[in-house]
Amino acid sequence: MTECSTENKITNIDIEEILRTIPHRYPMLLIDRVLELELDKYSKAIKNVTFNEPFFNGHFPEKPIMPGVLIIEAMAQTAGVLVRKTLTGNTKLVYFMTIENAKFRKPVVPGDQLELTATKIKSKANVWKFEGVGRVNGQVTTEATFSIAIVG
Repeated sequence: MTECSTENKITNIDIEEILRTIPHRYPMLLIDRVLELELDKYSKAIKNVTFNEPFFNGHFPEKPIMPGVLIIEAMAQTAGVLVRKTLTGNTKLVYFMTIENAKFRKPVVPGDQLELTATKIKSKANVWKFEGVGRVNGQVTTEATFSIAIVG
């Protein structure tokens, strides 16, 4: 584990720690590293997009583009790590509830490093709402507002 923390900030959460934190596994685990998170506030992760991803076989064979729904899922996983780290000792699952105002501004293609941020807007009981942004080389590729439910 290469995780470092200072009070409410945690940096450099590697893949082994991600696997201990959220239940997703190949081919649905869509984040490779959490660069930083501040408990109860935001999380920033990366996805290294490679041509070997299984979805590129059909999306699209002649012009591979990462499906938007998977970019949004990667944002939710970024938020899921934040929730699980914030609610220490919590073994409950985090489920997608809603997606609002999704915008896809630029394609994400093999060779890109997709940076994902999930910023908590509010929480009420077991529902947390986030603003998510995807970027490649500093340019916004994807934006969405989404909610997740903590269940179990």
